[in-house]
Formats: sequence, structure tokens, C-alpha cells
Amino acid sequence: MADGARSDHPGVQEELNRLARLSSGGDRLGLERIEASMGRLGRPQDLFPAVFHVAGTNGKGSTCAFLRAALEAAGHQVHVFTSPHLIRFNERIRLAGKLIEDEPLADLLSEVLDASDGIEPSFFEVTSAAAMLAFARTPADALVLEVGMGGRLDATNVIERPLVTGIASLGLDHQQWLGPALSDIAGEKAGIAKHDVPLVTLHYDGNAADRIGQVAAERGAPWFPLGSDWELLSGPNGLQYRDEQGELLLPPPRLAGAHQQLNAGLAVAMLRHQDRLDVDERALRASMESVQWPARLQCLADGPLAMGREVWLDGGHNAAAAEALAMAMRPHAPLTLIAGCLRTKDAEGLLSPFLGLAREVLTVPVPDQDCYVPSELSDIAQALGFQSTPFSSIKAAVDHASNDRPSLIAGSLYLAGEVLRLNGETVT
Repeated sequence: MADGARSDHPGVQEELNRLARLSSGGDRLGLERIEASMGRLGRPQDLFPAVFHVAGTNGKGSTCAFLRAALEAAGHQVHVFTSPHLIRFNERIRLAGKLIEDEPLADLLSEVLDASDGIEPSFFEVTSAAAMLAFARTPADALVLEVGMGGRLDATNVIERPLVTGIASLGLDHQQWLGPALSDIAGEKAGIAKHDVPLVTLHYDGNAADRIGQVAAERGAPWFPLGSDWELLSGPNGLQYRDEQGELLLPPPRLAGAHQQLNAGLAVAMLRHQDRLDVDERALRASMESVQWPARLQCLADGPLAMGREVWLDGGHNAAAAEALAMAMRPHAPLTLIAGCLRTKDAEGLLSPFLGLAREVLTVPVPDQDCYVPSELSDIAQALGFQSTPFSSIKAAVDHASNDRPSLIAGSLYLAGEVLRLNGETVT
């Protein structure tokens, strides 16, 4: 099933099976198909509440989580669209604070597929269209919309007038679709910029920053980058945020890692560079402590898989994410790294940041995905200088890992979702 989409609900599963028959499920960029589908469905994107549109190589999902937490703490009803899901397909669509129920989800997928005859939309385009119908039909104050891949040609970019757009961290990923250089990727991400709509970003160096500035100027979008229009200092006592409106002192984010402090700052900056929805300092402070985003440096509960051991989980799946993750896990070294990796990803870039931190690398398959078989990934790890052993399952690897040191499972969000399922954890 494309994107690992399965459901315990027969109606939803029937539509997912139908989608699998009609679509290859592969990544396809371009707005022609989604625009055609939206036209047949009555242009639901014209009925959206205030949209916060977020792109980025890494951190865009976390930024969306901080946005949602702050908006809800301020009393607003919030829709959210994110991908991929971890355990249940429903996780992609959150309506006014709650995950979409199975019955309406099945009906929406059926409606979109019925309207898509001859269009041949991708898996992600059908998912996006179903979400957009749901958002248009359910009252809310805001919609937090995560880009799937890239930005300029991503299905979510069918929206024409967001309230504010944002770009999280940049890195090399999906080069076969977005271009070989970081500046190419930056340009594609900046493609969500709209005329007279604030574009709020992190700080980028060199050609990447130049490219974002060029795209913003071409589109007439005012650009507000970190270090120029807003500032962020982080430390053990929390975040010090400053812009032209003044200074905020915020508690440390609940999500672990220095990279999450940047994502929190980006969310705050996006909220502060719009004037339609009131989000006061109290709500911003509350969001730092209430934010939830599973499989991002998450310590597993004492479940059937973890069995009381210290097991960390992260969905990081590219070199930039691995570098941030390795930095965050440094206080826990030495550790055991349990890794799985899709064939479309840079396995060496994923593993190499853990040299000197991981005592050994245990390699596992990523269920239902085109991934490196464990022996292949283990060979790559050994060539990098790791002691490595392949395992046929996640459970076998976790059971083998030493109880004397922490374990970290990483390499794919699909792998992370399976880990949560095996450990009996849910996403609500």
C-alpha cells in the first residue's frame, strides 16, 4: 500500500485499496492534477480559514505542532494537515483539534476518487484533496498546512492566499525532484511565497539565502529571516525571542533537542508576523509545554517492545536530520543505534554522524517499504567504521541491544510508526 496506508476500518481500507489500484503512489510534483481535482470538487481551498503554510526539509512538522499548540492555547479552533502518518492514516487530517473519524474519512476519499476520473492523481494528491474538503466543511479559526515535498509544485500549494508562510531548516533530500544543490531546494521551498503574504524563515547561508530572497522578491512576498527581522537565543532556562514588537522569555520547549528550539522560534515568529488571530504571550508560553509531536526524540513508554529499557525514537531520515539528532543524543552516549533506511535516502549520511556516539549499529528492515535489506545497511555501517549486525525485525534488534546503554531507533518515519505500534502507543 502506498505510503504504508492501512486502516482497521473496512470502509477506509476499501477506499485506500481503490486508490492503490488507480495510483502508483509514487512522488509526483505539479499542480495540474490537484487543480483539476479541486475544480471538480468546487474549489474547497477558497473556503479555508486563516492558513499557516509551512515548508522545509526538516522541522516543518514540528513547527506545525508548535503552531497548533499556540493557537489552541489562545482558544482558537485549528485544522492541521501533516504527512506521513505514523500508525493510522487518520493522523494526517485533524479537524478543529480532533483526528478525523473513520466514517467521514471513507466518504471523503470516495468523493475525491469519484471526482478524479481521468485525472490520475497521486496518493498524496488524493489525500490532500480529501483533507481540503474536510477543512472547507468544518468550521475553524485556522489551518496549519504542512507541505509534503518541495513547495512550489506541492499539492498543498494550490492555496492562493495563506495568512503567513514559513520555511524550516534546509538540507539535501529528494534531490531527484527538487534539484542537486541546496540553492535549488531552497528555491523550491520558497515557491510557497505569495504576494503581500509574510514569508518567515530561519537563517540560511550563501546561495540558499540568495535564492530565497530572489523568489520572495519575484513573488512580492515580504521576507522575514531569523537574524534580520527576528532573533532567537536559546539556553537551559528557555528561549529569548525578540522582534520589532518586543522581547519574549519562553520556557524550554517540551520537545527535546536544540533543533526543536529553532522550530519553536519559527512558529513564534510566524504567529507574530500576522495580525488576524490573537495569540498572546501566555499562549506562546503554554505552547512550549503542551506541544506534542510523536517520534521526534521520543523516549518510549514501558511497553511490549521497550520492556522497561531506555529506548529513544526519532523519524529523522536524512543527513541533516541525523546531524541534529546525533547532537541531541550526545549526552546519552555511548548508545546502540538501531537503524532502517529507505533506498531513496543517503544511508551513509544517515549513519556517519553517529561515529563516536554509537557503540554498535543494529540494522533492521522498514516494513512495507522499499528499503535497504539489513545486511546491506550493515555492510555500509561496517565500511564507515561501526560494529554492526543485521536483524530481520525491529523486535529482534531491540531484544539484542544491551541493557547497559540507551538505544536509539532512527532512519525513517515509517520505521518509527511501526515501533510505536509494536510498543502499544497511539497518536491522538
